Amino acid sequence: MDENKPSSATPADAIRQLSEEIKQEAPLLEMVNKELSKVIIGQERMMERLLIALLADGHILLEGVPGLAKTLAINTLANVVGGDFSRIQFTPDLLPADVTGTQIYNQKTQAFSVTKGPIFANFLLADEINRAPAKVQSALLEAMQERQVTIGDETFRLPSPFLVMATQNPIEQEGTYPLPEAQVDRFMLKVKLDYPTAEEEMLILRNNVRSEGLNNAESVIKPADVLRLRALVKRVYLDEKIEKYIIDIVFATRYPGKFELSNLSPLIAFGASPRASINLALASKANAFLNGRAYVIPEDVRAIAPDVMQHRLGLTYEAEAEGIDAPTIVNKILSRVEVP
Repeated sequence: MDENKPSSATPADAIRQLSEEIKQEAPLLEMVNKELSKVIIGQERMMERLLIALLADGHILLEGVPGLAKTLAINTLANVVGGDFSRIQFTPDLLPADVTGTQIYNQKTQAFSVTKGPIFANFLLADEINRAPAKVQSALLEAMQERQVTIGDETFRLPSPFLVMATQNPIEQEGTYPLPEAQVDRFMLKVKLDYPTAEEEMLILRNNVRSEGLNNAESVIKPADVLRLRALVKRVYLDEKIEKYIIDIVFATRYPGKFELSNLSPLIAFGASPRASINLALASKANAFLNGRAYVIPEDVRAIAPDVMQHRLGLTYEAEAEGIDAPTIVNKILSRVEVP
């Protein structure tokens, strides 16, 4: 009788149905976290961000001193998911073909054959990405964006899921090639790692010196399960008010004066790109999903915003002179922009 009634009830019904589906997947996510925590002690934030990047089909850039379990983390995640893992140690003499692959001439067949590079894996660790020259960085980042690689005249799709975790050492700058802003923008998240606490380091010490050796993570899900979970994450409800909140946060980096943040104008050389809005929405959905919700709330956005935004802001010399970094600016924006 009332034609509008069913359509108006649809979002609520969809949320209820999705909530049930997410509830059914909860034991699977608990198993994944249990296996990861067997090997990775502390660094919960890094593991959570890795899962968010995996579920939101993004890539992650980690910055931290050596020895903070960056390599171990993605290797463990690959084991838990049952996917292929590849590691590339970036060096100044690396060539694009060393990453993507190349054509090799076979004298017997008198023809060229394609040899695929280490990029053809589900999980790729790009270690110290800022040590490679621009051409190598560009080859990797193009593959991250397009999800394909061209070798000679052939184009090959990369496996799915495909997650790149790149690392860079913030201390040693000699012999490095800093990533250009346009390339850093390809990473959904940038996470700065801290040292473990004394209690966590005690556990790390005990695990590494005991006679039976380290725990091993077991494979509890398959790559196909990741694709199924991603489909659920995309269905997580994003209200129009939350969409506006995300846009306001991004626009506050471009036009601080419009949000009563004129004091930030001299500190920001350029604001976040539209990719920031897209990635903030996707990462917020993944964060809601990991918390067992079928809808995004402002806390999801606020929790993930610093890691989505910090590498997308250009800071002025004045900001550097005053010792103000990008996360500080993002937090000031979050404290000012009106929460729905």
